[in-house]
Amino acid sequence: MDSVFVMPGTVAAPRGGILRDPHNRYETVREALSRIDKAARDMGLPNISTRLIEHNETSGRRGPEVQYLEIFAVSIATHHMLVAEGIEPVAIVGQSIGELWALAAAGHLSVEDAARLAVARSEVLTRQSWDGKMLAVGVDGRRAESLAGLMDHPNLVLACENAPRQSVISGPRQLIEQVERVADTFGWPSLPLDVPHPTHTPAMAQAARDLRATAPRVPYGTGRWRVCSPWMGRDVGDDDPVDLVAGALTARVRMLHTIRELHAAGADAFVECGEWAVVTKFVEASIPGVRCVVPLSESDPVEAVRALAAESADAGPSRPYAVRVPVRAGAVATVPVTAPPTRVTVPAPAPTAPVSAPAPAPVSYVAPATPAPVAPVVEAPTTPSVSDGLNYASVLAELQTLYGDFLGYPPDLLGEDDGLESELGVESLKQVVLLGRVSDQFDLPDLRSNSSLLSVGTLRRIAESVVAGRAEAAGR
Repeated sequence: MDSVFVMPGTVAAPRGGILRDPHNRYETVREALSRIDKAARDMGLPNISTRLIEHNETSGRRGPEVQYLEIFAVSIATHHMLVAEGIEPVAIVGQSIGELWALAAAGHLSVEDAARLAVARSEVLTRQSWDGKMLAVGVDGRRAESLAGLMDHPNLVLACENAPRQSVISGPRQLIEQVERVADTFGWPSLPLDVPHPTHTPAMAQAARDLRATAPRVPYGTGRWRVCSPWMGRDVGDDDPVDLVAGALTARVRMLHTIRELHAAGADAFVECGEWAVVTKFVEASIPGVRCVVPLSESDPVEAVRALAAESADAGPSRPYAVRVPVRAGAVATVPVTAPPTRVTVPAPAPTAPVSAPAPAPVSYVAPATPAPVAPVVEAPTTPSVSDGLNYASVLAELQTLYGDFLGYPPDLLGEDDGLESELGVESLKQVVLLGRVSDQFDLPDLRSNSSLLSVGTLRRIAESVVAGRAEAAGR
């Protein structure tokens, strides 16, 4: 089995304790986290690993820099866990800033330099203070580009082509809000992305110049694995890392094309180095039936990785083949890789979703609301108390009616613990639309941005959140 490791971009801040088990089991994970912590402290930021190792949802100083480094920590830790269990990628792909994580995982950059460059990127974007926004739209890139073109503004552009029916538009906030209304008129599902820095638009040209001028130049190694760049449309060669990160700020990310090219070359499994199925959500929509795995979404990530390793071993010897990879304009390199027979399975909260939308969180870009774990962990049933005139049973009944009417299902067929996507086939963007209706019906505006409700994807979790939200509102 030939596996591609995929690194999410700007997704939601990871859960506390998500790396506790990998940290305890693997020396390489402990070392990588220690190096990120040291780099963070040198830049005046708090330890990044503490919250991710302990079951502690609080941390000292928050902000976009901490969020980026937490996402980086989760991605690099998952990569090390996979390699420690004998799974090596034929290529690594990153979504937006996830390309920086891919460079570090492949050995092109040190962990410390990748952390410093991520913070430098965040700082120039914060200084520019651009009033922009990103919008995921459940249509192909051609339609999304035409939709952006209706406004005829140079900074309103198609930013990401993630999947056949999931694209992202980036531009000035006021124009994005108009685009959202037009999409709604067309009946195209859409979702504003909650990202700290909207990018992949010409409006980021100044930030890109500032990054090239101020970011520390970092040494660049040959690397151990291929890194495929969805915005350059080729493998990373000896490109300057600062130029790579700066160039991506204004460029379109063509994840759909990169995924399909890798699959056509023989890659038959995609492994998400993140908490939820963000980029692999795009993969599943782009290549139906392909093998996708998200170890950290499983109840036992280590066992999930070991099962994948055993499956790869059972696949037997691979047949050799070559991939043609453009390395410079007018040049082509032949990279030897291997490809065994394929196998079908798994589905999966952000950015990354198709006619599912992105997700989660956070999303690059994927909406934090996109992710949905491969194997959701169903919590023990609880019965929330009555609050604000609502109890769990009455809320559940209303949700079953609302979802049933929308989906065309009899309400009594919608079980409270049925996976909305895995068992009922409710695509991600439909879940986003439905969650928005729940938010309006129960007057809970924060509910529509709660990516965990899409990640878990059951009526039980949504009903419990409604009851808790109404209780909190009543107590104010």
